[in-house]
Amino acid sequence: MDFYDLIIIGGGAAGFAAAMKANDLKIKTLMVNNDAIGLGGTCVNVGCVPTKYLLNIGDLIYESRKQRFEGIKSSISFNFQKVIEGKNNLINQLQHDKYENVLKKLPNVDLVEGNAKFVSNSEIQVDNQKTFKAKKFIIATGSSSFIPPIKGIDQVDYITNIEALQLKKLPKTMIVLGGGALGVEFAQLFSRFGTKVHLFEMLDSIVPNEEPEISTYLKNYLQDEGIEIYTNANILEIENEGNENVIKVLHNNNESTFKAEQILIATGRKPNTHNLGLEEIGINLGKKGQIIVNEFMKVGENIWAAGDVIGEPMYETVAAREGMIAATNALSDEQIKMENRVVPHAIFTNPQVGSVGLTDLQANQMGFDCRCNTIPIGFVPKSKIINEDRGVLKIVINRKTEEILGIHILSTNAADLIHEGVMIIKNHMTLDDVINTIHVFPTLSEAIKLTAQSFKRDISVISCCIE
Repeated sequence: MDFYDLIIIGGGAAGFAAAMKANDLKIKTLMVNNDAIGLGGTCVNVGCVPTKYLLNIGDLIYESRKQRFEGIKSSISFNFQKVIEGKNNLINQLQHDKYENVLKKLPNVDLVEGNAKFVSNSEIQVDNQKTFKAKKFIIATGSSSFIPPIKGIDQVDYITNIEALQLKKLPKTMIVLGGGALGVEFAQLFSRFGTKVHLFEMLDSIVPNEEPEISTYLKNYLQDEGIEIYTNANILEIENEGNENVIKVLHNNNESTFKAEQILIATGRKPNTHNLGLEEIGINLGKKGQIIVNEFMKVGENIWAAGDVIGEPMYETVAAREGMIAATNALSDEQIKMENRVVPHAIFTNPQVGSVGLTDLQANQMGFDCRCNTIPIGFVPKSKIINEDRGVLKIVINRKTEEILGIHILSTNAADLIHEGVMIIKNHMTLDDVINTIHVFPTLSEAIKLTAQSFKRDISVISCCIE
């Protein structure tokens, strides 16, 4: 039996962050990672990296057809199979450079491939064969697609993000179930490649966790591109009919039928806590199957957990931070708390969504006397220069102190713009702090300053550069 000071179960963002911290502390560590997705976890293999690669190509195809500028004529052709091969080459390169090579440079960390299962508080078995023992453990097994209990779903060949990213042939038609971040990204991705897409969301808006203004405008933009979107849609049944999949939907009190070559399930994520033997060591799970941790990422006497396996928010950046904190707290006297007050997130549609801090609703629920202003991105001169003025920017403030509590953007490059918002929220900045900060002209980031100014003046009657 091999003995380690620390065993990390999972080789994704949280697991790697924990491993690097353990190596820095010169702790004898074992990482156990199964081959369900691959080294690096969801983000690099079937999440952030491949979807953004394909979304970028989709943007190029769409822009070649749209012709935003006078005097420009262009056309573009593509080979979908070659595009997928390019995506696979990118993943292989990043796996090698950022994960395999990183592990090789961590002399205190060993890797074992396989499925780990607890047999006691101090032992695990890998693939029910070899046993490893450790003083301490970090569980970082990530998450996987949540498959809703729809009648007939087990009888059809639906796909998730994993299979969607491996398709060798572009489907002519696709039904996307779920209007969250994953659903809208895949819907636009395939639509821009030429697939006819129908998207169904059971709630009354897509991206329902975003500000209502953002949800409404994004829905309109996606529909303008030809994506058919149905909210308040209850999927009654799924069945196979020849080479097509058929869904029965209750929408606006009417039952309808839709057909498509592919059905993509994008209805959320569930923590990977099954088959870990957690019941053997007395670990209780939350209502959604997540491991419950305290503010120091601790589960039990010698067990910590990090990443998607502990539930929302399920972001790669959050997982990495949690992994580092879990390892620090497990292996040193320093005890760090996970701070979720300033966690930005983005949706990589076009236009993009970027958000940080409190929404209007959240601020009110927390008892703030808040005030909000929203401006069209078209007020920003740079939007006219690049001929792309779709979007809005909303700021939420504490009415009494004018401290900015939340910034929410729908625009080109919102995922990059939001980082100014991160620093604003992190440093408890006020409207005047932003207004008195000089921004580069012409840039889209001026939208944040303009929105701050809108609380104090009519920005429809100011020149391009002011204050």
